[in-house]
Amino acid sequence: MSAVLTEDLIYEILSVVEEIPEGKVASYGQIARLIGREKNARLVGKVLSMSEYYGRYPCHRVVNHAGRIAPHFYEQKNLLLEEQVEFKDDTHVDMKKYRWDC
Repeated sequence: MSAVLTEDLIYEILSVVEEIPEGKVASYGQIARLIGREKNARLVGKVLSMSEYYGRYPCHRVVNHAGRIAPHFYEQKNLLLEEQVEFKDDTHVDMKKYRWDC
């Protein structure tokens, strides 16, 4: 399956992100699997880095598979803390406790 970035694919990814409940997180790979593109976790990250051009989405609720927040998304940690998401250390969400079960 091709990983060509189209408007439809962008909105498909963002619609999944929009479903992540407050106080939960999902991984890039989890979102890729949900849209049937399990090998395209990096593509999900690319789309989320451009999401501001498509509207307001809770992209702060997406972390890597180990729970690490994005290094250059400076507001991400504070947004998650406001939703009572706890961290194991300075940069990692407790995935066992806060992973979105979808």
